Amino acid sequence: MGAGTEVKVVVLGLWHLGCVTAACCAEHFDVIGLDFDAEILAQLRDGKAPLFEPGLDALIQHGLESGRLSFTTEKRDALQNADILWVCFDTPVDEDDVADVASVLAKVERCLPELRPETVVLISSQMPVGTCARLEKKFADRKLSFACSPENLRLGKSLEIFRRPDRIVAGVRDQATRVTLEKLFSPFADDRVIWMSPESAEMTKHAINAFLALSVTFANEIARLCEVSGANAREVEQGLRSESRIGPKAYIRPGSAFAGGTLARDVVTLTKIAGEHGQEAVLIKAILRSNEGHKDWAMRSLETLFPNLGQIKVAVLGLTYKPGTDTLRRSSSVELCSALLMRGCVVYCFDPVIKVLPPQLAGVRLCQSLADALRQVDAIVIATEWPQIRDANWTELMKVAKDGVIILDANLNLPAESLSSVRYFAVGIPVP
Repeated sequence: MGAGTEVKVVVLGLWHLGCVTAACCAEHFDVIGLDFDAEILAQLRDGKAPLFEPGLDALIQHGLESGRLSFTTEKRDALQNADILWVCFDTPVDEDDVADVASVLAKVERCLPELRPETVVLISSQMPVGTCARLEKKFADRKLSFACSPENLRLGKSLEIFRRPDRIVAGVRDQATRVTLEKLFSPFADDRVIWMSPESAEMTKHAINAFLALSVTFANEIARLCEVSGANAREVEQGLRSESRIGPKAYIRPGSAFAGGTLARDVVTLTKIAGEHGQEAVLIKAILRSNEGHKDWAMRSLETLFPNLGQIKVAVLGLTYKPGTDTLRRSSSVELCSALLMRGCVVYCFDPVIKVLPPQLAGVRLCQSLADALRQVDAIVIATEWPQIRDANWTELMKVAKDGVIILDANLNLPAESLSSVRYFAVGIPVP
């Protein structure tokens, strides 16, 4: 990279992570988005991301109009002048939360022969520790620089987090690679980059997600004990956060089980790494078992409150995996709807972005408004924390609801003052 020249970035993989990365980087650099899926490329060239993320379509359109952002399926044209190949595939996982590493590596290796020597290959896709080292060994003759900066994608807040991250973790092998990446990261974090080896950066991502998963399951196990002992988990949470060794920002709020595969993928990866090296990982292995047991909190509560589920109507509010996305895959609310249908319930649902139900929810009645979903149901389950649900006028909504309706809100999102006359339960609050 010659003196005075700008960093030329190619973003490989254009789903959620790649689209956000390409669009945000194009505010500062010339960026080419590279993917081998022609259908996705056609959408992107029209300024439309292949999935929903607030503000992303507008940012892609701005990049296209400015001339700093373009998209292609032609690897040779894209890569021949690249300074950085930024690998941003959303690593797929199967139903057992095992990451499909091979599919990502195959696409990366397809591109490497087109790169000039000393090009930086920056991996942000979630890959197992040792990936950079294995690529270095396999492609030693190419004289490429492999580095790792773990993705920090937050569904629904991706643009905000990418533009203003708390910090960036960067694993590099040498000073030249660091200098190149300092130029890339300077518009976003500048002095908030934590430099380390590629192996440490790869392990950092595993450790962060496993620790968050552990925190969620710990809080929910305490909450379950609160439910059977008469304690209130929200009060216990206050006691924990006031302890200086734990702190106010700890990830310990009792609530929904984690879902979607993002956290589980790294728990599974660490368990696999332990097995490959003959190490015990007793604590890490237990995380998924605990989380699985907590996924049925809403169903357990409904069974306690209604002896015959086949005689009730239930409204499930929110269907997506998380607010701020239209992703239904691995959604715990979709799983709940399916379970309720199997038990003979009449199920209504509402989600602000879902307009068509997947085939497995063919028996569910999709409503166009919250009010329509709530009319004459016996129970309401707050399943996804959409602002459109959380911040609705619940005082007015309760006027259309049935007398004696029960609300199950795992994460205690709704305004208590609007629900004083309603039987309202959250995780960690005993259900009679």
